[in-house]
Amino acid sequence: MLHTSDFDFELPTELIASHPLEKRDASRMLVVQDGKTTDKHIRDFLDYLQPGDVVVFNNSRVIPARFMAGDHEITLHTSVNDHDWWGLCKKFNKINIGDTLTMDDGTTITVIDKDEESGLLLHFDCDNVFDVLNNVGKMPLPPYMKREEEVSDRERYQTVYADPLGSMAAPTAGLHFTDELLQEIEKRGAKIVKITLHVGAGTWMPVKTENLSEHKMHSEWCCITPIQADIINDAKRVIAVGTTSMRTLESAAIRARESGKATRVIPICDNTNIFITPGYKFGAVDILLTNFHLPKSTLFMLVSAFAGLPEMKSAYAHAVSEKYRFFSYGDCCLLFRKDEK
Repeated sequence: MLHTSDFDFELPTELIASHPLEKRDASRMLVVQDGKTTDKHIRDFLDYLQPGDVVVFNNSRVIPARFMAGDHEITLHTSVNDHDWWGLCKKFNKINIGDTLTMDDGTTITVIDKDEESGLLLHFDCDNVFDVLNNVGKMPLPPYMKREEEVSDRERYQTVYADPLGSMAAPTAGLHFTDELLQEIEKRGAKIVKITLHVGAGTWMPVKTENLSEHKMHSEWCCITPIQADIINDAKRVIAVGTTSMRTLESAAIRARESGKATRVIPICDNTNIFITPGYKFGAVDILLTNFHLPKSTLFMLVSAFAGLPEMKSAYAHAVSEKYRFFSYGDCCLLFRKDEK
């Protein structure tokens, strides 16, 4: 039985990328295939495509989810409805249910529930929460960047194809793609499908238990339309760009198996709390493009389930030795599924 500590690895802090490269498509790409690692660049992604492939992106748009309400810093992560959101607060224990807080623009929010894992459930007294956040919110950069939002983050911590608002973190594997690179994908005979998962606490919350079965994943809303499902089911291979795309696709694959459908996926527009660890049987994804992830994180567990734990530990050791850039603004790796022999 694997434990959380099995997914630990050494990472020098100087390899954590605090800023993006000048150009999106300048990133390096480590390819892990058949137990071998190869150093490439993101533009080499095109050379791995085959006619009939379907490349699946998560098109969720990051909201400026971090804001001040009095002397409390709050980061929203999950929408309940148009006016109620769950948010994490650094001074969680100093706020009570029923308290009213005031944002910098005068908007009032009321605490209507509390939870040790999810934080505060907040009701916004305004016409449009997104309009308020655009005025007073900041992009929710991960804490390991150890810096405040800069003007450039409004554009760079967002994919070029981002559309529906709802994420509190970027689907970072997509940050490497330019409009030109997207066009080149289709010129190679592959199709592009843009599904949606609104990134919330489920994607990035740390694992606090040593026993993986005791970790509770937060739910995140995701959607694959019937038309998109048909395209995915007709694919020669499915290439997921990012772990959030992967989790959406595999959630739809599980629904397909449960319904008795002999297809990769079925349409899904629902919440998912899928937690993929070694031993999981993949039903939808053949290849995964993803950034480098935190030690002992649910995302490193996911890639280890997909490409093999020994293989990923070896690949990450190689990435460290070759000074790849890690995490949200870092480089990426192209992983081929390790099929059970």
